[in-house]
Amino acid sequence: MESELYVKGSVNVKNRLEKIRKEHGIKQEDLAVALEVSRQTIGSLENGRYNPSIILAFKIAKYFGMSIEEIFIYEEDEIK
Repeated sequence: MESELYVKGSVNVKNRLEKIRKEHGIKQEDLAVALEVSRQTIGSLENGRYNPSIILAFKIAKYFGMSIEEIFIYEEDEIK
């Protein structure tokens, strides 16, 4: 499952955080503690209501041993 967040109508940011977290058998609370954020922050990220700071994106990627691009997908619509 990918979460989506639309920003300014032409930028689409998706993430695979929930899927990756569940594949690793990690609870939201445990991930939040490891990343030093609230469980609500994890929930908001997974639901596409919030985009992480670049620092948090790096922490998440490092935690799972993945690249940022494997977790967060940035898509920009072509301006016509």
